[in-house]
Amino acid sequence: MAVEPRVAEYAELLVGRCLDVQPGWQVLIRSQPAARPVLEEMMRLIAGRGAFPLLRLNYSLWPTDEPWAETAPAELVGELSEIDLFASEHMDARVTMEAPDNTRGVSALSPERRALVRKGSAPFFRRTMGHEIPWVSCQFPTPALAQEAGMSVAEFERFFYGAVLRDWDAEEERMNRLLARFDAADIVRVVGEDTDLTLSIAERDGEVDEGKVNMPGGEFFFAPVEDSAEGTILFDLPTDFEGGAVDRIRLRFSKGRAEEARAERGEETLLAALSIDDGARFVGELGIGCNEGITQPARNILFDEKMAGTIHMAMGASYPHIGGKNKSGLHWDLVKDLRNGGRIELDGEIVQENGTWLI
Repeated sequence: MAVEPRVAEYAELLVGRCLDVQPGWQVLIRSQPAARPVLEEMMRLIAGRGAFPLLRLNYSLWPTDEPWAETAPAELVGELSEIDLFASEHMDARVTMEAPDNTRGVSALSPERRALVRKGSAPFFRRTMGHEIPWVSCQFPTPALAQEAGMSVAEFERFFYGAVLRDWDAEEERMNRLLARFDAADIVRVVGEDTDLTLSIAERDGEVDEGKVNMPGGEFFFAPVEDSAEGTILFDLPTDFEGGAVDRIRLRFSKGRAEEARAERGEETLLAALSIDDGARFVGELGIGCNEGITQPARNILFDEKMAGTIHMAMGASYPHIGGKNKSGLHWDLVKDLRNGGRIELDGEIVQENGTWLI
Protein backbone atom coordinates (compact mmCIF):
# COMPACT_ATOMS: atom_id res chain seq x y z
CA MET A 1 0.00 0.00 0.00
CA ALA A 2 1.33 3.43 -0.96
CA VAL A 3 2.49 5.61 1.90
CA GLU A 4 1.63 9.32 1.87
CA PRO A 5 4.91 11.08 0.94
CA ARG A 6 5.00 13.34 4.01
CA VAL A 7 4.41 10.34 6.28
CA ALA A 8 7.22 8.40 4.59
CA GLU A 9 9.63 11.32 4.91
CA TYR A 10 8.66 11.79 8.55
CA ALA A 11 9.26 8.10 9.35
CA GLU A 12 12.68 8.20 7.68
CA LEU A 13 13.58 11.32 9.65
CA LEU A 14 12.73 9.64 12.97
CA VAL A 15 14.41 6.29 12.29
CA GLY A 16 17.39 7.69 10.40
CA ARG A 17 18.33 11.14 11.67
CA CYS A 18 16.82 11.12 15.15
CA LEU A 19 17.80 7.61 16.24
CA ASP A 20 20.19 6.29 13.57
CA VAL A 21 18.96 2.77 14.36
CA GLN A 22 21.74 0.16 14.29
CA PRO A 23 21.54 -3.60 13.56
CA GLY A 24 20.35 -5.67 16.50
CA TRP A 25 18.89 -2.75 18.44
CA GLN A 26 15.68 -3.13 20.41
CA VAL A 27 13.75 0.08 19.66
CA LEU A 28 10.87 0.60 22.07
CA ILE A 29 8.05 2.65 20.52
CA ARG A 30 5.33 3.98 22.82
CA SER A 31 2.40 5.43 20.97
CA GLN A 32 -1.37 5.55 20.43
CA PRO A 33 -3.58 3.90 17.79
CA ALA A 34 -4.17 6.97 15.60
CA ALA A 35 -0.48 7.02 14.62
CA ARG A 36 -0.78 3.74 12.71
CA PRO A 37 0.29 5.12 9.25
CA VAL A 38 3.68 6.36 10.45
CA LEU A 39 4.18 3.54 12.97
CA GLU A 40 3.88 0.89 10.28
CA GLU A 41 6.34 2.76 8.05
CA MET A 42 8.78 3.14 10.96
CA MET A 43 8.59 -0.59 11.68
CA ARG A 44 9.39 -1.35 8.04
CA LEU A 45 12.39 1.00 8.15
CA ILE A 46 13.63 -0.47 11.44
CA ALA A 47 13.30 -3.96 9.94
CA GLY A 48 15.36 -2.81 6.96
CA ARG A 49 18.12 -1.80 9.37
CA GLY A 50 18.15 -5.27 10.96
CA ALA A 51 16.68 -4.14 14.26
CA PHE A 52 13.64 -4.94 16.41
CA PRO A 53 10.70 -2.52 16.77
CA LEU A 54 9.00 -3.14 20.11
CA LEU A 55 5.61 -1.43 19.84
CA ARG A 56 3.84 -0.54 23.09
CA LEU A 57 0.41 0.75 22.11
CA ASN A 58 -2.33 2.05 24.40
CA TYR A 59 -4.51 5.13 24.80
CA SER A 60 -2.46 6.83 27.53
CA LEU A 61 1.15 6.27 26.40
CA TRP A 62 2.87 3.22 27.93
CA PRO A 63 3.99 2.63 30.68
CA THR A 64 1.04 4.71 31.94
CA ASP A 65 -2.40 3.15 31.60
CA GLU A 66 -4.97 5.56 32.98
CA PRO A 67 -8.03 3.24 33.16
CA TRP A 68 -5.92 0.74 35.10
CA ALA A 69 -4.38 3.44 37.31
CA GLU A 70 -7.84 4.73 38.19
CA THR A 71 -8.82 1.53 40.02
CA ALA A 72 -5.67 -0.53 40.71
CA PRO A 73 -4.27 -0.79 44.27
CA ALA A 74 -2.23 2.31 45.06
CA GLU A 75 0.93 0.31 45.78
CA LEU A 76 0.85 -1.08 42.23
CA VAL A 77 0.21 2.28 40.55
CA GLY A 78 3.33 3.66 42.22
CA GLU A 79 5.69 1.13 40.64
CA LEU A 80 6.51 -0.48 37.30
CA SER A 81 5.80 -4.12 36.68
CA GLU A 82 8.92 -6.28 36.46
CA ILE A 83 8.54 -6.85 32.71
CA ASP A 84 8.14 -3.10 32.06
CA LEU A 85 11.12 -2.34 34.27
CA PHE A 86 13.17 -4.90 32.34
CA ALA A 87 12.17 -3.25 29.04
CA SER A 88 13.10 0.18 30.40
CA GLU A 89 16.55 -1.03 31.46
CA HIS A 90 17.33 -2.99 28.28
CA MET A 91 15.91 -0.96 25.38
CA ASP A 92 18.57 0.40 23.02
CA ALA A 93 16.51 3.40 21.87
CA ARG A 94 13.01 4.70 22.39
CA VAL A 95 10.37 6.69 20.56
CA THR A 96 7.51 8.49 22.26
CA MET A 97 4.88 9.40 19.65
CA GLU A 98 1.76 11.11 20.92
CA ALA A 99 -1.34 10.69 18.77
CA PRO A 100 -4.22 11.56 21.09
CA ASP A 101 -7.89 11.31 20.26
CA ASN A 102 -8.55 13.46 23.34
CA THR A 103 -5.96 15.96 24.58
CA ARG A 104 -7.51 15.95 28.05
CA GLY A 105 -6.54 12.36 28.74
CA VAL A 106 -8.33 9.03 28.98
CA SER A 107 -9.47 8.86 32.62
CA ALA A 108 -10.10 11.45 35.31
CA LEU A 109 -7.36 10.56 37.78
CA SER A 110 -7.20 12.24 41.17
CA PRO A 111 -4.10 14.35 41.96
CA GLU A 112 -2.97 11.56 44.32
CA ARG A 113 -3.28 8.96 41.56
CA ARG A 114 -1.47 11.25 39.11
CA ALA A 115 1.40 11.56 41.59
CA LEU A 116 1.58 7.76 41.89
CA VAL A 117 1.62 7.41 38.09
CA ARG A 118 4.57 9.84 37.90
CA LYS A 119 6.40 7.89 40.59
CA GLY A 120 5.72 4.56 38.92
CA SER A 121 6.82 5.66 35.46
CA ALA A 122 9.97 7.50 36.64
CA PRO A 123 12.31 4.49 36.09
CA PHE A 124 11.28 4.41 32.42
CA PHE A 125 12.63 7.94 31.89
CA ARG A 126 15.85 7.55 33.89
CA ARG A 127 18.11 6.51 31.01
CA THR A 128 16.72 9.03 28.55
CA MET A 129 16.89 12.00 30.96
CA GLY A 130 20.57 11.08 31.38
CA HIS A 131 20.97 10.68 27.60
CA GLU A 132 22.31 7.15 28.04
CA ILE A 133 20.47 5.97 24.91
CA PRO A 134 19.11 7.65 21.75
CA TRP A 135 15.51 8.80 22.06
CA VAL A 136 13.01 11.07 20.40
CA SER A 137 9.70 12.59 21.48
CA CYS A 138 7.30 13.41 18.66
CA GLN A 139 3.66 13.44 17.57
CA PHE A 140 1.36 12.44 14.75
CA PRO A 141 -1.20 14.99 13.48
CA THR A 142 -4.62 13.94 14.78
CA PRO A 143 -7.99 15.74 14.73
CA ALA A 144 -7.69 16.29 18.49
CA LEU A 145 -4.39 18.14 18.11
CA ALA A 146 -5.83 20.15 15.19
CA GLN A 147 -8.83 21.13 17.27
CA GLU A 148 -6.59 22.16 20.17
CA ALA A 149 -4.65 24.38 17.75
CA GLY A 150 -7.86 25.94 16.39
CA MET A 151 -7.19 24.57 12.89
CA SER A 152 -8.86 22.21 10.47
CA VAL A 153 -7.16 18.83 10.09
CA ALA A 154 -5.71 19.81 6.68
CA GLU A 155 -4.43 23.15 8.04
CA PHE A 156 -2.86 21.45 11.01
CA GLU A 157 -1.16 18.84 8.82
CA ARG A 158 0.42 21.63 6.74
CA PHE A 159 1.50 23.39 9.93
CA PHE A 160 2.82 20.13 11.44
CA TYR A 161 4.90 18.98 8.47
CA GLY A 162 6.15 22.54 7.87
CA ALA A 163 7.68 22.42 11.34
CA VAL A 164 9.21 18.93 11.15
CA LEU A 165 10.26 18.41 7.52
CA ARG A 166 13.05 20.98 7.46
CA ASP A 167 16.72 21.10 6.46
CA TRP A 168 17.94 20.12 9.90
CA ASP A 169 21.63 20.34 8.99
CA ALA A 170 21.15 24.00 8.06
CA GLU A 171 19.02 24.60 11.16
CA GLU A 172 21.75 23.09 13.33
CA GLU A 173 24.41 25.35 11.84
CA ARG A 174 22.26 28.47 12.35
CA MET A 175 21.42 27.66 15.97
CA ASN A 176 25.01 26.79 16.85
CA ARG A 177 26.05 30.31 15.76
CA LEU A 178 23.50 31.80 18.17
CA LEU A 179 24.40 29.39 20.94
CA ALA A 180 28.07 30.41 20.76
CA ARG A 181 27.12 33.98 21.74
CA PHE A 182 25.09 32.75 24.72
CA ASP A 183 27.87 30.39 25.83
CA ALA A 184 30.18 33.40 26.02
CA ALA A 185 27.78 35.20 28.40
CA ASP A 186 27.07 34.92 32.11
CA ILE A 187 23.73 36.68 32.66
CA VAL A 188 20.55 36.39 30.58
CA ARG A 189 17.88 39.04 31.05
CA VAL A 190 14.38 38.61 29.61
CA VAL A 191 12.18 41.72 29.33
CA GLY A 192 8.60 41.94 28.08
CA GLU A 193 5.01 42.38 29.18
CA ASP A 194 4.92 42.07 32.99
CA THR A 195 8.40 40.55 32.72
CA ASP A 196 11.86 41.47 33.92
CA LEU A 197 13.82 38.38 34.83
CA THR A 198 17.53 37.56 35.08
CA LEU A 199 19.20 34.16 35.23
CA SER A 200 22.82 33.05 35.32
CA ILE A 201 24.21 30.60 32.76
CA ALA A 202 27.79 31.16 33.87
CA GLU A 203 29.88 28.01 33.23
CA ARG A 204 26.75 26.25 31.94
CA ASP A 205 27.18 25.63 28.21
CA GLY A 206 23.94 25.13 26.30
CA GLU A 207 22.86 22.52 23.80
CA VAL A 208 21.13 22.75 20.42
CA ASP A 209 18.03 20.69 19.70
CA GLU A 210 18.75 20.10 16.04
CA GLY A 211 15.84 17.76 15.35
CA LYS A 212 17.02 14.60 17.08
CA VAL A 213 15.75 14.40 20.66
CA ASN A 214 12.57 16.35 19.90
CA MET A 215 10.71 16.46 16.62
CA PRO A 216 10.13 19.21 15.79
CA GLY A 217 13.46 20.50 16.99
CA GLY A 218 14.40 24.13 16.82
CA GLU A 219 15.72 25.47 20.12
CA PHE A 220 18.86 25.76 22.19
CA PHE A 221 18.65 25.37 25.92
CA PHE A 222 20.50 25.64 29.22
CA ALA A 223 20.32 24.49 32.82
CA PRO A 224 20.52 27.87 34.62
CA VAL A 225 22.41 28.19 37.88
CA GLU A 226 19.90 26.93 40.41
CA ASP A 227 19.75 29.92 42.79
CA SER A 228 20.12 32.64 40.14
CA ALA A 229 16.59 33.49 38.94
CA GLU A 230 15.53 36.96 40.09
CA GLY A 231 12.50 38.99 39.06
CA THR A 232 9.13 38.39 37.49
CA ILE A 233 7.80 36.77 34.34
CA LEU A 234 4.42 36.41 32.65
CA PHE A 235 4.06 33.26 30.56
CA ASP A 236 1.48 34.45 28.05
CA LEU A 237 1.05 31.31 25.94
CA PRO A 238 -1.68 28.97 27.23
CA THR A 239 -0.61 25.59 28.56
CA ASP A 240 -1.92 22.63 30.48
CA PHE A 241 -0.73 20.24 33.13
CA GLU A 242 -1.95 16.66 33.12
CA GLY A 243 -5.14 17.59 31.30
CA GLY A 244 -5.85 20.80 33.26
CA ALA A 245 -5.80 24.07 31.30
CA VAL A 246 -3.65 26.87 32.76
CA ASP A 247 -3.42 30.38 31.25
CA ARG A 248 -1.27 33.48 31.85
CA ILE A 249 1.00 32.24 34.59
CA ARG A 250 2.85 34.87 36.62
CA LEU A 251 5.87 33.91 38.72
CA ARG A 252 8.10 35.98 40.98
CA PHE A 253 11.56 34.60 41.73
CA SER A 254 13.98 35.30 44.55
CA LYS A 255 17.29 33.44 44.91
CA GLY A 256 16.17 31.00 42.25
CA ARG A 257 12.87 30.01 43.85
CA ALA A 258 9.39 30.93 42.60
CA GLU A 259 8.12 32.62 45.77
CA GLU A 260 4.85 33.79 44.22
CA ALA A 261 2.74 32.02 41.60
CA ARG A 262 -0.54 33.10 40.04
CA ALA A 263 -2.59 32.20 36.97
CA GLU A 264 -5.65 33.79 35.40
CA ARG A 265 -7.02 30.31 34.73
CA GLY A 266 -6.10 27.05 36.44
CA GLU A 267 -4.28 28.57 39.42
CA GLU A 268 -5.14 25.56 41.56
CA THR A 269 -3.50 23.30 38.97
CA LEU A 270 -0.43 25.57 38.88
CA LEU A 271 0.00 25.54 42.65
CA ALA A 272 -0.46 21.77 42.81
CA ALA A 273 2.28 21.29 40.20
CA LEU A 274 4.68 23.57 42.04
CA SER A 275 4.01 21.65 45.26
CA ILE A 276 5.06 18.26 43.90
CA ASP A 277 8.41 18.54 45.71
CA ASP A 278 11.02 21.08 46.83
CA GLY A 279 12.66 21.25 43.39
CA ALA A 280 9.44 22.08 41.53
CA ARG A 281 9.70 25.81 42.30
CA PHE A 282 13.18 26.13 40.75
CA VAL A 283 14.03 26.60 37.06
CA GLY A 284 15.36 23.45 35.44
CA GLU A 285 15.69 24.74 31.88
CA LEU A 286 15.89 27.96 29.88
CA GLY A 287 15.16 27.43 26.19
CA ILE A 288 15.30 29.80 23.19
CA GLY A 289 12.81 29.02 20.40
CA CYS A 290 14.21 29.15 16.84
CA ASN A 291 11.89 27.14 14.56
CA GLU A 292 10.68 29.57 11.90
CA GLY A 293 8.22 26.98 10.59
CA ILE A 294 6.18 27.54 13.77
CA THR A 295 4.55 30.95 13.45
CA GLN A 296 1.60 30.67 15.84
CA PRO A 297 0.87 28.88 19.11
CA ALA A 298 -0.94 25.57 18.88
CA ARG A 299 -1.58 24.95 22.58
CA ASN A 300 0.91 22.14 22.13
CA ILE A 301 4.13 22.45 24.11
CA LEU A 302 6.20 20.29 21.76
CA PHE A 303 5.61 22.94 19.07
CA ASP A 304 5.01 26.11 21.09
CA GLU A 305 8.35 25.95 22.92
CA LYS A 306 10.22 25.89 19.57
CA MET A 307 8.40 28.88 18.05
CA ALA A 308 10.87 31.51 16.82
CA GLY A 309 10.71 34.66 18.93
CA THR A 310 9.86 32.91 22.19
CA ILE A 311 11.67 31.69 25.27
CA HIS A 312 10.53 28.96 27.60
CA MET A 313 11.43 27.91 31.10
CA ALA A 314 10.86 24.50 32.60
CA MET A 315 9.97 24.41 36.25
CA GLY A 316 11.51 21.45 38.04
CA ALA A 317 14.02 18.86 36.88
CA SER A 318 17.10 19.97 34.97
CA TYR A 319 19.28 17.99 32.57
CA PRO A 320 22.43 16.69 34.31
CA HIS A 321 24.34 16.29 31.04
CA ILE A 322 24.43 20.10 30.61
CA GLY A 323 25.33 20.80 34.23
CA GLY A 324 21.87 20.91 35.80
CA LYS A 325 21.63 19.99 39.47
CA ASN A 326 17.95 20.58 40.25
CA LYS A 327 15.99 17.41 40.98
CA SER A 328 12.23 17.14 40.84
CA GLY A 329 9.38 14.95 39.70
CA LEU A 330 8.22 17.95 37.64
CA HIS A 331 9.53 19.21 34.30
CA TRP A 332 6.91 21.65 33.00
CA ASP A 333 7.75 23.92 30.08
CA LEU A 334 6.16 27.40 30.14
CA VAL A 335 6.40 29.75 27.14
CA LYS A 336 6.87 33.52 26.87
CA ASP A 337 6.25 35.28 23.52
CA LEU A 338 8.75 38.11 22.90
CA ARG A 339 7.63 39.10 19.40
CA ASN A 340 5.65 42.16 20.51
CA GLY A 341 7.84 44.40 22.64
CA GLY A 342 10.07 41.78 24.26
CA ARG A 343 13.83 41.45 24.28
CA ILE A 344 16.72 39.26 25.40
CA GLU A 345 19.91 40.75 26.84
CA LEU A 346 23.24 39.03 27.42
CA ASP A 347 25.45 40.74 30.00
CA GLY A 348 23.60 43.98 29.24
CA GLU A 349 23.72 43.76 25.42
CA ILE A 350 20.41 43.44 23.56
CA VAL A 351 20.72 40.38 21.29
CA GLN A 352 17.08 39.89 20.31
CA GLU A 353 14.25 42.42 20.10
CA ASN A 354 10.64 41.81 19.06
CA GLY A 355 11.66 38.26 18.15
CA THR A 356 14.37 39.41 15.70
CA TRP A 357 18.00 38.52 16.25
CA LEU A 358 20.48 41.42 16.36
CA ILE A 359 23.58 39.16 16.36
